[in-house]
Amino acid sequence: MKKNTIITVLLFSVAGLAVMTGCENKRKPGKIYMPDMTYSRAIETYAPLDSVFFTTDEKNPKGEIYYNRKPVEGSIARGELFPYTLPNDSLGYAMSAQVKNPLPPLVTKDSVEAARLFNINCAICHGAGAQGNGPLSTSGKIGAIANLTLPLYVSMTDGTMFHSIHYGKNNMGSYAGQLSRLQRWQIIQYVRTLQPKAAAAPKADSAAVAKK
Repeated sequence: MKKNTIITVLLFSVAGLAVMTGCENKRKPGKIYMPDMTYSRAIETYAPLDSVFFTTDEKNPKGEIYYNRKPVEGSIARGELFPYTLPNDSLGYAMSAQVKNPLPPLVTKDSVEAARLFNINCAICHGAGAQGNGPLSTSGKIGAIANLTLPLYVSMTDGTMFHSIHYGKNNMGSYAGQLSRLQRWQIIQYVRTLQPKAAAAPKADSAAVAKK
């Protein structure tokens, strides 16, 4: 019992001392227990780096903190899909036809999100119905905008469409910086909903089949 009483008294004494030290002078801050956390070196994404403390020189000749603003090699952002590694050349374009869309069919809120992303990033050129009649297309300022409802694009694989969005194709620049890989695959699924469905194969004449 005595031991518990002594511990309690000591704890209250320490707490009281901390309060008195922290409130000793309103014009001066109290003692800082962990200054590295109080005065964080957190870096804003686009803020200029203080060359006194940071360097982008990997060899770090003067002993500053090396920081190049790039993610750790081989790391993947939370919620992001695996990197797309096919090269931006004719071989990579041809190989992209074998790449499958990794997402399951979109439903409910994912479908709404895919439509929103398309309307923000794509409809300005391709139009809300993906027919190549968006505001920039009809203005005459940019030509040769693809009508994604044509047979050429209906038959185009998801992988090749992703490759084109990832690297850019003809007049369209790359959207890899504006859209995550997940978002690009979502948009492709949404484009499929705007395209005409392939005509069903004609059914064989049952009478003709019976004669064979």
